[in-house]
Amino acid sequence: MKIIWLGHGSFRIEIGGQILLVDPWLTGNPMLPEDKHDAATVGGTHLLLTHAHFDHVIDILPLARKMNVPIVGQYDLMSYWEEHEHLATIGFNKGGTVDLDGVKVTMVNALHSNSFATPDGPRYGGTECGYMIEGEGHTIYLSGDTDVMSDMKIFNDLHKPDIGILSAGGHFTMDMKRTAYAAKTFFDFKTLIPCHYRTFPILEQSAEALAKALPGVNVIEPEVLEAIEI
Repeated sequence: MKIIWLGHGSFRIEIGGQILLVDPWLTGNPMLPEDKHDAATVGGTHLLLTHAHFDHVIDILPLARKMNVPIVGQYDLMSYWEEHEHLATIGFNKGGTVDLDGVKVTMVNALHSNSFATPDGPRYGGTECGYMIEGEGHTIYLSGDTDVMSDMKIFNDLHKPDIGILSAGGHFTMDMKRTAYAAKTFFDFKTLIPCHYRTFPILEQSAEALAKALPGVNVIEPEVLEAIEI
């Protein structure tokens, strides 16, 4: 398995013979140079979307058209795009599990907001979510943009994820302190990868405090396009 950070909340996850592009933000992403966009997305088999804010959704439709791969996400938005954009989608909802050619993905709750800009003003984008991604004998909890929530105990009881990819930048999501609390209180991660940080000055710039708070967990500060192999 390879987990590759594309900056901010975007990831390329190579697992079980599939390549999942999660919230792939290319256009205007200050952490991902334009000449690296093809390397970031080549061979992608599915596009996973956690919510419709611009820094997660702006490249989803162009990539779906260019790559001819399905968008996987919340039912309401997937149905809208399938009808109005004529794209292949896999729409499901929280608590549901889909099998992406051998990789099982369960949609779980998140606490955030979810809208996207249109010429007529903001439009509702369904509801925000996270994912449990199961393959190669591992389960990844990818939180999406969220705050701490007691639902996380249920996630751990049901899925027992050994790898966490958690938003930790603060201001829009959990900060390092809250992410550490979530990991320590609700989960038993072996590996934890923070995200949604370092992108802008308003966000946290280091995960040192997170690592110090979780001495028994392998906290990995990702580098853009450098594979974390598990």
